[in-house]
Amino acid sequence: SNSHNSKQQAIMKTTIATILSLAAGASAFTSPSLSTARPATQVSESKADLEALAKQLNPIVGFYDPLNLAEAEFWGQSNEATIGFLRHAEIKHGRVAMA
Repeated sequence: SNSHNSKQQAIMKTTIATILSLAAGASAFTSPSLSTARPATQVSESKADLEALAKQLNPIVGFYDPLNLAEAEFWGQSNEATIGFLRHAEIKHGRVAMA
């Protein structure tokens, strides 16, 4: 009877440990609370905005666009939409490259 109780206690401890570890891991899949959310970031959408931002972030090089993509309009979209697409692609592919 004593070995049966110790076996049940071991099973109970293992079960509790498993439940607690799963509960702790599940918090990784929840959205952040409003108090920890980052403030909104201003997005620059025009060529003038990009030039000003480039000069601010790197005064030595400044704005460098040898392919003139800042003036392009892809797929019949506006220039602002094209700049947004290129920014999104740059972030996406930069994250893949760092993985």
